[in-house]
Amino acid sequence: MDLLLNTVQPYDWGSTTALPRLMGTEPTGEPQAELWMGAHPSAPSRIDRGSADADAYADAYGDGRGRGRGPVPLDQVIAGDPPAELGAATLRRFGPRLPFLLKLLAADAPLSVQVHPDLAQARAGFAREEALGVPLDAPHRTYRDDQHKPEMIVALTAFQGLCGFRVPLACADLLDALGVPALRSYADTLRGLPEAQALAEVFTAFLSPPAGLVDDVTGAVVAAADRAGPYRADFAAYAGVARAHPGDSGLLAALMLRHVELAPGEALFLGAGIPHAYLSGLGVEIMASSDNVLRCGLTSKHVDTAELVKVVRFTAMPTRVLHPRAEGAEETYPAPVDDFRLSRFRPRAGDPSFRLAAGAPQILLCTEGEARLSSAGTTVGIGPGESVYVPAVAEVSVAGSGTLFRATVGLDAVAR
Repeated sequence: MDLLLNTVQPYDWGSTTALPRLMGTEPTGEPQAELWMGAHPSAPSRIDRGSADADAYADAYGDGRGRGRGPVPLDQVIAGDPPAELGAATLRRFGPRLPFLLKLLAADAPLSVQVHPDLAQARAGFAREEALGVPLDAPHRTYRDDQHKPEMIVALTAFQGLCGFRVPLACADLLDALGVPALRSYADTLRGLPEAQALAEVFTAFLSPPAGLVDDVTGAVVAAADRAGPYRADFAAYAGVARAHPGDSGLLAALMLRHVELAPGEALFLGAGIPHAYLSGLGVEIMASSDNVLRCGLTSKHVDTAELVKVVRFTAMPTRVLHPRAEGAEETYPAPVDDFRLSRFRPRAGDPSFRLAAGAPQILLCTEGEARLSSAGTTVGIGPGESVYVPAVAEVSVAGSGTLFRATVGLDAVAR
């Protein structure tokens, strides 16, 4: 069991206060968007085992005198002994890597409208760009690795986002409600063609709109946000998008997506091909450990329109807000993937401790109160924003009062 030293990502859409408030630290005045917990090579967590594993640890990472040399990136630790760190089932399924990445996400402004590839698309796209010799850090690189990136967000505060396409007829009605004459032809397309074709044609056209359309829609959305009507909450969200990204054509793509509001404890799962954007709020996010993002707008980064259209699923699906399923002391958020499994514990003072079995790697994150974690005769207390990594060989008992999130793999044989 190892306390994690984690990296805060200072993306410009991040809140300056939400993460410091949760963790009880002083704000720096700079955005603090995401706290990463895991072994992603871009910003792996670090652990310091000191001399506890003197021989193996020092041979791989130490100073040659039986001591560790301070904090070591978690991906290096896992590479040093994959069977012990990951367990046989995880190693067999995913290879010698931690297949999930856990985050605290604090949005104070809209993120880019984006979509993620499925596994076949990621492997093909990565191989293609490797063969072309495109550097991994090139701004125009689309595929950073060969993995898919399903993800889930669990709200810790009121949380807003955009997720999935509206039904074409409903989307047409919303466009009409803005009263922008130049939008009429797009509404007609949405009403006149089969669903997939209608969504694809309008979405693709919105990626390269005619001059003046974004400005006209921006004015209409801002005005509509102050009017009573069935779309008032939606238009208020889109007005926030327009103010945060003036002149960005991503606003038009955003209009096609469902506006979703989550209460604390509610969640969204986002699979391959589903366009989405987070707008505001604090949440716990878990995903497959990948950096493959295709952006549609609301960004200054590269937009690969041709590849984007291949990856997007042009299907209108109802937004499914998830609630955890109680399984004894554990509340599990269902996800149709095996890269990760996310659950929550909310013990109260005086409750008996409970056991988390060995067999798979785990990251335990406290978001409220205090959790006391015991393993192999050692007890560690963690508070809000603090986390530990538990290798597959370790069993942990948990006590305390508050909220503890558990991230592990989704392989039923080892995730319990």
